[in-house]
Amino acid sequence: MRVITGKYKGRHFDVPRTFKARPTTDFAKENIFNVVMGYMDIEDVTALDLFSGTGSITLEMLSRGCSHVTSVEADRDHARFISQCLAKLNVENHTLIRGDVFRFVKSCKKKFDFIFADPPYALPTLAEIPDKVLPLLADGGLFVFEHGKQYDFSANPLFREHRAYGSVNFSIFKREGLEQEQEEEN
Repeated sequence: MRVITGKYKGRHFDVPRTFKARPTTDFAKENIFNVVMGYMDIEDVTALDLFSGTGSITLEMLSRGCSHVTSVEADRDHARFISQCLAKLNVENHTLIRGDVFRFVKSCKKKFDFIFADPPYALPTLAEIPDKVLPLLADGGLFVFEHGKQYDFSANPLFREHRAYGSVNFSIFKREGLEQEQEEEN
């Protein structure tokens, strides 16, 4: 696993072979971050990485200048690996929560500018994730959701676009500023 760009560009971390998590491919990660940059500058924003797995997206967010990243990962070994990677980089603007994503989302009172979620594709409740996560999105914020090709979230009012890179699919949601939402209602 490697960091694509930013201050940690080129840093490699060897993911243990015993891990169940699959890091987002470099090709898909680079392309989706290029799309994200078209929507917003993620430098100095607060970010949330749900189902963090290996921490690949967390590291990319931090490398690209996010002011603070919160990562949520339930698996103990994966959380330990993320913590070790962050320690090697001397990262201080990060919070790692080892716990269930759904419990975290339900109890979280904070809003985030940029949210990324990469749940296991076989998760039975995967289709419910956008509706559960979008309340955590700040005005003007962006939510990138990685999922299997069988899902279509285009009916969601905050949905903006779908991107596919090989077998990796992303749905992108954006919460427009309150002023724009109020104008659309009138």
